[in-house]
Amino acid sequence: MKKIINKPENFVDEMIEGILLAHPDQVKTPGDDPRILVRADAPVAGKVGIVTGGGSGHLPLFKGYVGKGLASGVAIGNVFSSPSSQQCFEAAKAVDGGRGVLYLYGNYGGDVFNFDLAADLAELEDIETRTVLGRDDVASQPKERKHDRRGVAGIFFAYKAAGAAAERGDSLEEVAAIAEDVVEHTATMGIGLSPTILPTTGEPSFEVPDGEMEVGIGIHGEPGIHRGPLETADEITERLVTALVADLEVTSGDRVAVVVNGLGATPLEELYVMYRRVHQLLADRGITIERKYVGEYATSLEMAGASISLLKLDDARLALLDAPAASPFFQEV
Repeated sequence: MKKIINKPENFVDEMIEGILLAHPDQVKTPGDDPRILVRADAPVAGKVGIVTGGGSGHLPLFKGYVGKGLASGVAIGNVFSSPSSQQCFEAAKAVDGGRGVLYLYGNYGGDVFNFDLAADLAELEDIETRTVLGRDDVASQPKERKHDRRGVAGIFFAYKAAGAAAERGDSLEEVAAIAEDVVEHTATMGIGLSPTILPTTGEPSFEVPDGEMEVGIGIHGEPGIHRGPLETADEITERLVTALVADLEVTSGDRVAVVVNGLGATPLEELYVMYRRVHQLLADRGITIERKYVGEYATSLEMAGASISLLKLDDARLALLDAPAASPFFQEV
């Protein structure tokens, strides 16, 4: 194992310290717990707060999307581990501007349990909350069980839309409804080529034999739906796009936004090779790409691989994507 770390047990806290020192104009800790970050101007009076959270190891997910026009705060767990219920509650308390808080995070058992407890704690403090789960990973469950799917890179679209709605002054019910609408129209699928190495153990989280790939792998190394010989970039991209188009039922004349996402160790050049083929495949189907994002949006430490996310667009969703947003890891003005 080769990693640029100090003591493994200090990895997460030292990473957070680095973010705070690098971006003091954008994020801060509201109290003594460094595992809670909020936007620098939190709480914003008269606006809905948005709190996300989850395990470390996925930058810029989750903590990278705290900022104007995005999430208001985040509760941060250890690598691939949930934050505590108290941390989730304290994050909500720190961003509450008097109009309630939306909990928006990925559909993982530990996160759901702790955020649900946090919602109960918030209720005792008269902080109204709603919850929307990112659940875009089409490989994790069939369409008839889509509400049980994992949340992966496509939650970026939900952050962007819900954050824009909160920024313009929408109510808690409206912000939650917009987040849910975007989640319902988002689909993601990825492939893994090599495992992550957990800092605390120095061991790989899964194994992929040389010359093979895992299709549908999760961002913690959860098993996919197919393991086989490594395919070409065009073959991989066609496999993923075909599944996403079918799941979202997008057809000729439809409009989409696209994320081509690197999982941590995939060169940007390779992502653009994939985007080239995404563009060709969708154009051949008469589907228009209105917005495209290529880079790292949800990683898994140093996992090699990539994912593709599609959001089916209408005018309202497109307007929310186009709203200004700024965080340490994302800016669009």
